[in-house]
Amino acid sequence: MEIASLHFLVAEGEPVQRELLAGMLRHLGARHVTQASDGLSALRLLEIGLNPPANIALMDLTLPGMDGLEVLRRLAEIDCRAGIIIFASQSADVLFSVETMAEAYGLDVLGSSAKPITSDRLQELLANYRQPSAEPEAGAQHPEFSFAEVGRGLQGREFDPYFQPKIELETCAVKGLEVFARWRHPEHGVLGPSAFMPVLESVRRIDFLDWCMIEKSVAACRGLHDKGIPISISVNVDPGTLAHPQFIAQMTACLERHRIRSDYVTFEITEASVLTTNPHFIERLLRLRMMGFGLAIDDYGTGRSNLQLLAAIPFSELKIDPGFVDGAARKRPIGTVLKTCLGLARSLSRHGCAVGVESRDDWDFLQGLGCTYAQGFYIANPMPVDDIPGWLDDWKDFF
Repeated sequence: MEIASLHFLVAEGEPVQRELLAGMLRHLGARHVTQASDGLSALRLLEIGLNPPANIALMDLTLPGMDGLEVLRRLAEIDCRAGIIIFASQSADVLFSVETMAEAYGLDVLGSSAKPITSDRLQELLANYRQPSAEPEAGAQHPEFSFAEVGRGLQGREFDPYFQPKIELETCAVKGLEVFARWRHPEHGVLGPSAFMPVLESVRRIDFLDWCMIEKSVAACRGLHDKGIPISISVNVDPGTLAHPQFIAQMTACLERHRIRSDYVTFEITEASVLTTNPHFIERLLRLRMMGFGLAIDDYGTGRSNLQLLAAIPFSELKIDPGFVDGAARKRPIGTVLKTCLGLARSLSRHGCAVGVESRDDWDFLQGLGCTYAQGFYIANPMPVDDIPGWLDDWKDFF
């Protein structure tokens, strides 16, 4: 990022502080700095569009006339694309809450700082800026499918597991593969969960997909073992599938068919689904662990965890939601939450796995925290099983 090419807006009510910030930016190489002395002026400048357009806005929360909170809300209403840096004479927890609010409004928040902001901290926040694309990326385009269409796809064996590697951070060794369902549609190509999960959820037949993924994933695991790659798999399973009276018997038969030991299979269950005191469900989880299967709590941090219940459930792995991983290196409050989650996993003698590792910064930060496992696009995208051996060779060469 070339600071000289960016246009900055400094919104600060105190003239001396405003000029200090502008001078700090110029010292860092900025050539285009516009100043606003109150909230309404800042909003109008960003709304009408400056020439050149403002790339980054430095915003004090206690602006005269219209305070920073209202300015942030109004900026979201006009779909402001500028990166926002928030600063105020407030505590770190208040600033973090303001960041959370602004991001919930859809703004690009580069971070926050207590006043007075230092040159080093300002540089750190400016480094978070990424030039927005000229056009928003189009989402996956596919028609809405009926349950009958999805059912025909399942019966026609058009659904396949894709696998994303899970890495041990300390050794960089590949420790497992998480399964993601993909539909190889004959007309629309490879489709992700948004194409088929809503309709399966609406008719409560996710078990159809679960059993398809379990059978094909265990078969793929056998194929990898036969190639000299004795790797484990993790399969996402709906609690309704787990609760079926025949689940354990069917799972045992599946393992026998493909000659795979139970300790090579982990079932991933979302945090929200395990927040139950139903003794029958807890008994089912206990039986699976006693049989040697792994149990992972997925999306940890998104539910309202009962810590006593988490301690009682015999899970072997805590998978931390991407919302607490991506950006944790540069957002101290999120980093603190991530560190707490990993500490909880260690204190319960469970492995911690950070999901959603998107950059080298995320990777390095997790290593510094002593996280056990990591997975995400920085490491690899989900891929067909036939691509795994080649990817493993590349990974070994890389490290």
